[in-house]
Amino acid sequence: MKPSNFVILYVQETAASAAFYSKLLGMDPVEQSPGFAMFVTPEGFKLGLWRKEDVAPPSGGQTGGTEVMFECASDDELDAIHRTWAATGAIILQTPERMDFGYTFTAADPDGHRLRVYRRSENPV
Repeated sequence: MKPSNFVILYVQETAASAAFYSKLLGMDPVEQSPGFAMFVTPEGFKLGLWRKEDVAPPSGGQTGGTEVMFECASDDELDAIHRTWAATGAIILQTPERMDFGYTFTAADPDGHRLRVYRRSENPV
């Protein structure tokens, strides 16, 4: 078995979530049906959106308890992504700030899933 780079988020409305992530990521899903959509970034990361009422076995999980991480190469790139995401309607939970691990901001999608963008500090505390 090998580690996967595939995350699935359970969502209320697959089409609405796919439209949101299309704007956020600047790409269309590579696969989409009424109950599922999948994005694949140029780096190979896969993000699936699964309509929560179709998940088997059913999940009683709560959204917002974990974060999907997106790494940046520079502070300028992170600031640009923050501006773009805010303009596309992402809910900004944390504006860009320096923390002990690096420079970061946090957003949420319409289902409350947390999305953290960061640039790791050269010299973490």
